[in-house]
Amino acid sequence: MTTKVILFDGVCNLCNGTVNFIIDRDPKGKFQFASLQSEEGEKVLQQNGIAEVSLDSVVLLKNGQLYKKSTAALHIARELKGAWPLFYGFIIVPRFIRDGVYNWIAKNRYKWFGKSDACRIPTPELKERFL
Repeated sequence: MTTKVILFDGVCNLCNGTVNFIIDRDPKGKFQFASLQSEEGEKVLQQNGIAEVSLDSVVLLKNGQLYKKSTAALHIARELKGAWPLFYGFIIVPRFIRDGVYNWIAKNRYKWFGKSDACRIPTPELKERFL
């Protein structure tokens, strides 16, 4: 099985909730996670030739390919159990439109969902899912 790594804003409550959502719908453990603010997250980016990524973007590394923003979210949805893979159909919507919606949510995420003082600490049961 190919490892798929999701990098996320570790202090964003929406982002942390999304990680929990993904974990609940990924019983086979296809995804691993790292905060963009963590050493591990920075290492994944550097190993893939990415100098820096804005904290307002989710990043998916899958099969050596790096996806950001709405494209990453759609590729993630495609891998989840249940009806969530149907959302991948939105990949036909031009990226500038999808990312426009993504950017609007990202811009307001702290105001709407709040922010933590520190990055998420995984529970002992989930520790192996985090880099």
